[in-house]
Amino acid sequence: MERKSQEKKILREGSFLIAQIFQISGRIFARRMKAAGIEDLTPEQGRILFALWKKDGIPIQDLTGRTSLQKSTLTAALDRLENSGHVIREPSTQDRRQILIRTTEKDKKLQDNCAQLSVEMAELCYKGFSKKEIDTFEQALKRILANLKESEKQIGSR
Repeated sequence: MERKSQEKKILREGSFLIAQIFQISGRIFARRMKAAGIEDLTPEQGRILFALWKKDGIPIQDLTGRTSLQKSTLTAALDRLENSGHVIREPSTQDRRQILIRTTEKDKKLQDNCAQLSVEMAELCYKGFSKKEIDTFEQALKRILANLKESEKQIGSR
């Protein structure tokens, strides 16, 4: 019985490790962006652009889900991205109440540079990993993310 209670007290390190990885990789990525001449983007703005590169011309509500940014953070970051010429807001042709976020030509040029930096970061992070290990790891991360999103929904509905 005593052994079971000890096992329950073992703390898992996953969240702590993810937080550390996020901090360190963010610093490395920021340095590499600066070296590539990309200095005007914050991590939040980068996340927004990355989501738009996957699917351009989407409503703010969709962007909130794709970036996991809160609406207030997203709105402020979109304001800065629009002021710097990376995105535009335009009304939907199907629903006048909806505003779509689109990338600009300036942003499309930036996309190639950031894509190369992302490849370099992936190579750095996955150094020594097999394809199978990477696939398994990313599947586990997606499950964790889904668990957290579900929990956030439940907490938000209370």
